[in-house]
Amino acid sequence: MNKLLELAHGAQRIAILGHVRPDGDCVGACLAVWNYLAGQYPDREIQVYLETPPVKFRYLKRFDSISQDADSGKQYDLCICLDSSDAARLGAFAVYLEGAARSICIDHHITNRGYAQENLVDPQASATCELLCDYLEQDRIDRDVAACIYTGILHDTNVFKNSNTTAKTMEAAGRMMAKGIDFSRIIDESFYRKTYVQNQILGRALMESILFLHGKCIFSAIRMKDMDFYNVTAADLEGIVDQLRVTEGVECAIFLHEVENHVYKVSMRSNQYVDVSKVAAFFGGGGHIRAAGCTMSGSMYDVVNNLSSHIEKQIEEHEG
Repeated sequence: MNKLLELAHGAQRIAILGHVRPDGDCVGACLAVWNYLAGQYPDREIQVYLETPPVKFRYLKRFDSISQDADSGKQYDLCICLDSSDAARLGAFAVYLEGAARSICIDHHITNRGYAQENLVDPQASATCELLCDYLEQDRIDRDVAACIYTGILHDTNVFKNSNTTAKTMEAAGRMMAKGIDFSRIIDESFYRKTYVQNQILGRALMESILFLHGKCIFSAIRMKDMDFYNVTAADLEGIVDQLRVTEGVECAIFLHEVENHVYKVSMRSNQYVDVSKVAAFFGGGGHIRAAGCTMSGSMYDVVNNLSSHIEKQIEEHEG
């Protein structure tokens, strides 16, 4: 029995946490563990706590039972932290980690600081959900759990296109497909399908994008007034930075969206050699070599200029 199952076996009350602004890997991992443990231990009190997740993941079992309420007075025997590189990324729900008798973190971010009592971290894995394939007993993974795991792998590999996709990634996805999931529907519903306003804001971001550093970088920004005009939330902006990344000749893409006056959430993607995790880490963020982010203050151009100096240095080093 591995460490995750060993700890869960001895706990009556279990809290499952993921990072703020949960994405597909985060939601998939949290619900995969919840559905798996609920199937093995139906008598246990288990709860997932996340900020409001994107509704496109509603097809996952127990999605509608995710709690957005943080209660500092509630304590658990075990806190399971998934896909979160540090305790600060747990947001308001970090109180459950602080009050838990035992804790374990399962993550694949290279910037993970080992903040739980037990830490199962593998930066070589494409997704936290890929790691779960090793930590859950295969013959007890049912179709509902498999759909969660497949969703997480799908989103952190950008539909198996990112450089973090390995033969092991494909094997893990294949094992989940063998459980009978409707993988085509999962791809369409959670990745490609967009609402009318999501297509509108995507078009706005692409139309106003700007190339710089001799065409090797591109950025676009959406301000709060733009989001109000189109009546969109941060969840509706998902995928914009990836569309910027595939612009011909571009090595690095930057997408900003304003979260408060002169404060921007930064998403970065690269194609071949720029390590955006190093850039993000310098500004207090983190992520992966080819996909990372942070939050920065200043005008839109201040933010881009500060980021570009670090990106330009890596480009110059690569070009010799």
